[in-house]
Amino acid sequence: MADIDMTLPVPVRPDWLALRPAEPVLEPERPIVDSHHHLWDRPGDSYLLPDLLADLDGDHRVVETVFVQCRAMYRAQGPEQLRPVGEVEFVNGIAAMSASGCYGAARACAAIVGYADLRLGAEVARVLEALRRAGGGRLRGIRFPVAWHPDPAVSLTPQPTSPGLLQEAAVEAGAAVLARAGLTLDLWVGHHQLGEVFEFAAGLPDLTVILDHVGGPIGIGPYANRRAEVLADWTAAMRRLAGLPNVHVKLGGLGQHVGGFAFDAAPLAPTSEQVAAAWRPYILTCIDLFGPARCTFESNFPVDKGMLSYRTLWNAFKRLAMDLAEHEKAALFAATARRLYRLDGGEAD
Repeated sequence: MADIDMTLPVPVRPDWLALRPAEPVLEPERPIVDSHHHLWDRPGDSYLLPDLLADLDGDHRVVETVFVQCRAMYRAQGPEQLRPVGEVEFVNGIAAMSASGCYGAARACAAIVGYADLRLGAEVARVLEALRRAGGGRLRGIRFPVAWHPDPAVSLTPQPTSPGLLQEAAVEAGAAVLARAGLTLDLWVGHHQLGEVFEFAAGLPDLTVILDHVGGPIGIGPYANRRAEVLADWTAAMRRLAGLPNVHVKLGGLGQHVGGFAFDAAPLAPTSEQVAAAWRPYILTCIDLFGPARCTFESNFPVDKGMLSYRTLWNAFKRLAMDLAEHEKAALFAATARRLYRLDGGEAD
């Protein structure tokens, strides 16, 4: 499973982003934990610690970040199931650099979400132990990609997947091992797969499931120009999932091409007001259904950077949370992520 040369679905254009004058930062003193970002170094496309720090250096008070699996720096040799350990080794080194304090106050990659193939069933325990050792105490969970759609016009992930993975007995057995290990499971799916997520999460009540990117409402391919219909279907599925206390939601990821918002097609990058208006139905519905204690904001950078800047993104989130109580804002911007990913320095037993 070699590292894959994958360009971003929406190319990052720094010159285009710079055409929009920088906005004043809203609530600059509010602590933020960015619960979902990536790092990689691929031919012609890199996003490493200096790039992340440049985005963090925008006067929003980001205090910690969570790295999430993206197939970066897998080992070129060794057993196939252990090659993803290379990604955790790579990120743990960057986390150690950040923890030195030499690169600013923010603690980048304070928690790490790696990859393990849950299709290994009970045998995944050996992989999890190797990931733990590589993570230097920072491993908090894994992400197992299951996003899939039959229409080739809907590209949800560059990682090959197949339909019905969450329904496979081996995957359920592997997830049970994950739960016993005290690790979380991040899932990225399209909204048409939310029923499968419900059945899977309902059968594993001891597993903390974290649904990435507000459950993946799709706005391209067969769903183009059907936003109201998709919103209704997505809302019904999310309402059902909200009845499972072990399911949590990351608020963000809507800047991907698959969301269909196409901010990147405009002459100027969007303002935070424009982003907040477009994403309001999804973000506020999640907060209403799951509550702030089960929701956390995410940047999904650099993937979403193709459509908006880091400063604009967090301003948009602050606008969306403006009418909430202070304790609710504190949960959405930091406390929920800290609890889910145990950012108090605690390790699972």
